Amino acid sequence: MGAELLVLAGFLAALVIGLAMLALAARAALRWRRAQDGQQGSAPPAQESHAMHNDPTEPDPTASGADATAGTHAPAAALAAEPDASETAQARNGGSDSSNATNYPLLASPHVLLSGTVDQNMYINFRNQLANAPKEGTLVMAISTLGGDPEVARLMGDEVRLMREYTGREILFLGKVAVYSAGATFMAAFPVDKRFLTKGTRLMIHERLMTSTINLSGPLKTLTATLKAKLHEIEHSILIEEEGFRDLVAGSKVDFDEVRRRAPENWYIDAEEARDKGLVLDVI
Repeated sequence: MGAELLVLAGFLAALVIGLAMLALAARAALRWRRAQDGQQGSAPPAQESHAMHNDPTEPDPTASGADATAGTHAPAAALAAEPDASETAQARNGGSDSSNATNYPLLASPHVLLSGTVDQNMYINFRNQLANAPKEGTLVMAISTLGGDPEVARLMGDEVRLMREYTGREILFLGKVAVYSAGATFMAAFPVDKRFLTKGTRLMIHERLMTSTINLSGPLKTLTATLKAKLHEIEHSILIEEEGFRDLVAGSKVDFDEVRRRAPENWYIDAEEARDKGLVLDVI
């Protein structure tokens, strides 16, 4: 009887173990099936997400034929629509990418080119270059100077005036970099519609300067004459200066009173402002 009970207990234990193993196997199979179903169910959303975040200008790798071709054309259309930098520059320059200098080809090679202090040496150089310049046609004179002797500037300007009046030739002025003091006096000899400046050039207009020492020695009556002589020199220097100011602004938007008012403080004018004020025809 005891042996039979032991056999029955062993059988029951084996049955319980078998049932447990079957339950584990069934659970594992159910998990595997759910995993497979989950992968198949999530595939379409993954493709949708790729389509949403993909660059619209790039062809879809799943597309074919006309759809794929249309995708590759999108970047080219975008580039064609975007303005080129050179086209923007042309628009700013009135539709031309060329420099304003091309409008005045004669200014490319001045016949008389002056640089440095306005003095007797410049005058000699002026005369030599003038002698070697063409005898007919338009004449171009260029200058760059920080100033110098105003009487030498007036002398060169007077020769320009006489040449223009006697020969009827067109004579153009081209100021480069700096046209200061006596340089502006020389420029005044040219009509405003014959004057040009290069970009970045500055004009400087000021009153004449004088440094003088008066020594008074001798009879009193002669001392008054000495003082009057100096006073006359100053008065006539002012008259000559004002004549130059009038010539400088004649035909421009600047009136004589303005230049006379601003000259004592050294009036600097850049090229574009000079053009806008009508002091020169154009800037190249």
